[in-house]
Amino acid sequence: MSEQRSESSRTPARPERPQRPPGTIKVGTIAGSDVLVTTSWFVIAALIAWVVAPRVDQVAPGLGGLKYVAGFAFAVILYLSVLLHEASHAFMARHYGFQVTSITLHFLGGATAIDGEARTPRQELFIAVVGPLTSIAVGLVALGMWFVTPDGLLLMAVEGLAGANLIVGVLNLVPGLPLDGGRVLKAAVWGATGDVLKGTVVAAWTGRVTAVAALTWPLFQKRVIGTTPDVFDFVLAAMVALFLWTAASSALASAQARGKLPALVARRLARRALAVPDDLPLAEAVRRAREADAGSLITVTGSGRPIGLVSEAALVATPEERRPWVAVSTVARTIEPGMSLPAGIEGEPLVRAMTEVPAHEYLLVEDDGSIYGVLSTADVERAFREARGGRR
Repeated sequence: MSEQRSESSRTPARPERPQRPPGTIKVGTIAGSDVLVTTSWFVIAALIAWVVAPRVDQVAPGLGGLKYVAGFAFAVILYLSVLLHEASHAFMARHYGFQVTSITLHFLGGATAIDGEARTPRQELFIAVVGPLTSIAVGLVALGMWFVTPDGLLLMAVEGLAGANLIVGVLNLVPGLPLDGGRVLKAAVWGATGDVLKGTVVAAWTGRVTAVAALTWPLFQKRVIGTTPDVFDFVLAAMVALFLWTAASSALASAQARGKLPALVARRLARRALAVPDDLPLAEAVRRAREADAGSLITVTGSGRPIGLVSEAALVATPEERRPWVAVSTVARTIEPGMSLPAGIEGEPLVRAMTEVPAHEYLLVEDDGSIYGVLSTADVERAFREARGGRR
């Protein structure tokens, strides 16, 4: 089980409503979040039904083909407990003010899509650990029910639910990304060092080690639990290892990219700006900007309040012969909430602010409200590309 966090290493526009991933079916909502099931889930449900069918035959002989229906019903019950695990992540994330866009049940379990990253180690810890603790709690409740449940299919379902949830809860606490235990490890390292990226890197490398361990597990299976591995065990181990390695590597790459973000300092990237009246002819505004060696123009009211940022693209698109006859305000974008940023902003907060309110230019202001300059999105993206190229 894992949480999918949205992260950003550049400044793409954020869509108003996330699109449902292809290959998924919406089956309901929990606390305003879509519950999705991937088509691969039906494969694992059918596989569970096939594996469980012989056990159903032992418990309730004479069912014939209905034993597969009973096996499929067990798969549904099992994944309802997975849904409960993921829902606990979602409720804890919402408790801390994060938006949860969806909960997805897939081949290897489930994933909760949380919009944003934890702001403190405490948030990371509690959002992560609540899932495995929920699975363990479900397992313990089912284990308690086992003592009072009569023999039959119901008892089989209860004992299967107990065993599966206890195993899922414990395995999810293995300290390697993308498992919940990896996020617990990340929170611990983050809290000890004060460096969230260091926590991610440590947990991601541990996740890679976990992937290798999962791949080699069938080689030690007989020695540890006394069961001889078959082809299915090797295939399943390879699939789990691939999933863990891919997700851990993705987290590592993301952390490495985010480590370069401190190079993005708004004050250093700012263009010198010239404030002009919004009704000034465009040609005159351009002439003044050239004289002042300013890279951007800001339109202001008669009292000097900034109201617009001149779009470089719109300015270039305006023919020179028309510029004396149009006001500079015709090529300016109104300064909306979020387009005015503190001059000292840098790194990930800068990227987050630009992602939340996409624009070509941003007004940078000092703490006292005075204008410092204009920040161009193109300049930020160029600086990020250079930082990545210079630190490989």
